[in-house]
Amino acid sequence: MARIARGHLIPALSILPTRSCLSANPSPFASRPHLAAVLGSRRRFSCSSRLSMSLKAGIVGLPNVGKSTLFNAVVENGKAQAANFPFCTIEPNVGIVAVPDPRLHVLSDLSKSQRAVPASIEFVDIAGLVKGASQGEGLGNKFLSHIREVDSILQVVRCFEDNDIVHVNGKVDPKSDIDVINLELIFTDLDQIQKRIEKLKKGKARDSQSKVKEDAEKSALEKIEQALLDGKPARSASLTDFENDAIKHLCLLTMKPVIYVANVAESELAEPANNPYVKEVMNLASELKSGLVTISAQVEAELTELPSEERTEYLISLGVSESGLGNLIRATYGLLGLRTYFTSGEKETKAWTILAGMTAPQAAGVIHSDFEKGFIRAETVAYDDFVTAGSFAAAREKGVLRSEGKDYVVQEGDVMLFRFNV
Repeated sequence: MARIARGHLIPALSILPTRSCLSANPSPFASRPHLAAVLGSRRRFSCSSRLSMSLKAGIVGLPNVGKSTLFNAVVENGKAQAANFPFCTIEPNVGIVAVPDPRLHVLSDLSKSQRAVPASIEFVDIAGLVKGASQGEGLGNKFLSHIREVDSILQVVRCFEDNDIVHVNGKVDPKSDIDVINLELIFTDLDQIQKRIEKLKKGKARDSQSKVKEDAEKSALEKIEQALLDGKPARSASLTDFENDAIKHLCLLTMKPVIYVANVAESELAEPANNPYVKEVMNLASELKSGLVTISAQVEAELTELPSEERTEYLISLGVSESGLGNLIRATYGLLGLRTYFTSGEKETKAWTILAGMTAPQAAGVIHSDFEKGFIRAETVAYDDFVTAGSFAAAREKGVLRSEGKDYVVQEGDVMLFRFNV
């Protein structure tokens, strides 16, 4: 018997690139077209194309760059010890952060929902490392194993001077800091790839299909090996889709998308472009085809100590309009090419995350596999149309509700009600 996905009216709001407008630009990312956003709900894609219940971003950096201070700030209940000495974060600290999205509350109010459940992002504070981590120096081995488990890397780079906070290398040098971490990741990948190439040479494909896959993997590994030997990340290698699929199982560290987080002093937050260190990081990020976000970890820490009503006033006094958390999340979404959709009903309004390009059945499967297996159709309405109509029933009466089939690609702002068989 056909059933309707109730409990959640399934509104699909794909969060496009950015990090607060609600009707003209409903997406919190709409103002930053160079970023693309969307969260994931039940499948992890750190080593595959699938999404997890919570997107996982690893915060890394050399000791004393502000990494744990930032983690503590963005995760209100973070337990990392932000101390002025290396290796104070021995085990990874994990914190779940709600993704700010004003559309969620608009839908919740319209549907008179009992609760609103935002999408989330999981931040992991990973132990600091030093030069030689790939050979086990410092906490290198722990660092490298933990970083392999995340979907994206947020590398905090120190862009401020402070004589009271000792830099592990004796001076503030963003390029050197970035090179240290990048080279350790490159060395680790190179070792893994060379061992894999040797194994493939000794092995023999069982059948023609396996041989095609192995040939694709060998081709990809050769291209990546050359890139690594040139000091470039694996993601810089030009691979076909088939080659990309062939090496996904290796979970290479330098295939992971990276966002450089330039940590500046409070006084430079309003005009970071005037900071020569930030300019240096900006150029490196462009060269390495990575993202860049400028924040002040100290300001983020101070914000957590203020009542919510005083935070906006404090930010305005510094010459900025919002905290760095939104920018950080938007950049992460954009880098991973994500979209967000909502379900909205009397019980709850909930934000879900999908990859850009997912079809209606795939989006339904993020909620429950039965929704995807028994998918019949998705009654769909754009976010703006839903808000204007005020309800699913009113949208149907106004003729703005569409019936979409299995090939429909979920769009930003879609509100969807799935019909399925079980």
